[in-house]
Amino acid sequence: MPIPPEVTGEEIDKDVRQELQSLPKTLADDVAKNLVMVARLIDEDPEAAYGYSKVALRLASRVAAVREAAGFAAYASQKYSEALAEFRAARRMTGNVDLWPVMADCERGLGRPEKALDMAGAPEVHKLDKAGQVEMRLVAAGARRDMGQLDAAIVTLQSPELASHSVQPWTARLRYAYADALLAAGRKDEAREWFAKAVEADRDGSTDASDRLAELDGVEFVDALDTDADEDTAVAEASEKDADADADADGDDS
Repeated sequence: MPIPPEVTGEEIDKDVRQELQSLPKTLADDVAKNLVMVARLIDEDPEAAYGYSKVALRLASRVAAVREAAGFAAYASQKYSEALAEFRAARRMTGNVDLWPVMADCERGLGRPEKALDMAGAPEVHKLDKAGQVEMRLVAAGARRDMGQLDAAIVTLQSPELASHSVQPWTARLRYAYADALLAAGRKDEAREWFAKAVEADRDGSTDASDRLAELDGVEFVDALDTDADEDTAVAEASEKDADADADADGDDS
């Protein structure tokens, strides 16, 4: 797959670059460039990112960072079975538990929420950092919802992290998930309150909490471009009617 000339491979994380040092330099550079493309495209074009990850995987399947990147690219493309296999491989290579929550979410994607809940109660969760534990809580709540257990999902999300007034990288998503669960349970007033709290914490626009809040408040947004187009159409139609009227008047005079 084509690599833009401005991509050098030096853009990748230094820890990944260090992992690639086990490869011949030319090969390491090629793998690094493909990993850069995965990182660049995974949000906007997951299928393209997946393609680059497959190239990197073909070149260096014994590098844990490559297996992890391939896992995330497959996950973003909703290829959950493949993603889970890659995450498991990366974990075997490193012994790291950081991927545990996303592995559990793959189980959800495969229609196995009960397995995701089993993983949420596993000893590995206690080895996660705070961000990982919050992520695991989000996955467990999602599994509860998959099983139709809305009240249990709400209780799962109730935690010191949710109650905290400090804003952390996970705060907006946690508050959003709680608000969404409340709304699904028919608790609209509480949902509105928590969507508003999610908006306060969402400094980088990682959720659509502001849109959900506006929807609950009955606010409708009008696209300015659409408005201009409607006005242009109305003017054109009016001009056409005027022209027709003038033509009819000329015909009557004759």
